[in-house]
Amino acid sequence: MCQVFISADPQLYSSRARSVRLHGVATSIRLENLFWQVLGEIAQRDGMGVPQLCTKLYDELVQARGEVDNFASFLRVCCGRYMALQLSGGIPQDTSIPISSLNTERVLATQGRACSGNPALRARAA
Repeated sequence: MCQVFISADPQLYSSRARSVRLHGVATSIRLENLFWQVLGEIAQRDGMGVPQLCTKLYDELVQARGEVDNFASFLRVCCGRYMALQLSGGIPQDTSIPISSLNTERVLATQGRACSGNPALRARAA
């Protein structure tokens, strides 16, 4: 089993910081290259760059939660959810389809299907 994971290209888990402006304030975000790649794909789907996507996600998170405790961790979770929702069929794997064009309720309804085989994930999704 471990060989599946340890054979990953070391560049994927090498981290790097990128500077992003959030409301005019320059901030540095450090993520592994794999996460930057996934964020790039998400951003490209909706005609944005990664900095624009980060700003949009930050703004929506502040609006929904009122504060941001650990934005880098939030971005990692966004990437994981994106990939899980692609596997469950909630987000089409065709990257020419913008995420903003999808029905949010339908996308989120697929979470149950993705978690149905794993009781721990099913409990977290509830």
